Parts: sequence; structure tokens; C-alpha cells
Amino acid sequence: MRVEARAVAHDSHHAPVSPFATGLAGRCPRCGKGPLFSGFLTLAPSCTSCGLDYDFADAGDGPAVFVILIAGFIVVALAFWVEVSYEPPLWVHAALWLPATLVVTLGLLRPLKGIMVSLQYRHRAAEGKLDRRP
Repeated sequence: MRVEARAVAHDSHHAPVSPFATGLAGRCPRCGKGPLFSGFLTLAPSCTSCGLDYDFADAGDGPAVFVILIAGFIVVALAFWVEVSYEPPLWVHAALWLPATLVVTLGLLRPLKGIMVSLQYRHRAAEGKLDRRP
């Protein structure tokens, strides 16, 4: 409990909001009201509600890795099930799983990026720095 209180202590003006709820909804990680995105995957410059500057946010390749793992599991499991149950020709697999892969990956990418940005804000994640002592 003490760790969580310390994690959100940097913002005493706003009540803490769930990083998962705000990330999935594409809302500001501080207030939960303003939009996080200005485009499909483009972050807005700042929150229109509370003014939080989104320059701290750098999700990197994290969301893409999770999307690949989750979508791969879903599509491969379903393709295997269809193959074992119905034994369709290869063109049916291509017609089913290429669009399904596209829908699943695009459907997961924005919410997972929102969650990663919200978790970065919540835990005050920053780029690592080397401590160079003379």
C-alpha cells in the first residue's frame, strides 16, 4: 500500500485513476478525462482537460511485442482448431486468418499502447541513465 501511495504522490491535485481503465479508454493517465491520442496511434501533445504534457511518454516497441504474442496465440489456436475440426483447403485458411490477423492486431495495438503510456505515468518511468563517477 505504501508503494502505491508513493507512486501517485507526484500528483496530489488529481485523484488516482486506474492505468488500465484510462489506457483502454485512451484517456489522460492523470485525470482520466482528456484524450490521450490525436490520431490512431499518435499521442496528443497534452491533455485538453488537465494540461498534462505527454512528452514523458515513450511506449517504444512494448505494445507491438504484446500484440504479436496475443494475436499469434489467438490466430494460431483458432487456425489449428479449424484445421483439426474441418480440414479445409489452404485457400480457406488464407481467407480466414489473414483478415483475422489484421483485425486482431489493429484492434489491440491502440489499447495496449494506452496502457503502456498510463503505466509509465503511474510509475514515473524514465529512460535509464548511467551513473558516471570520475
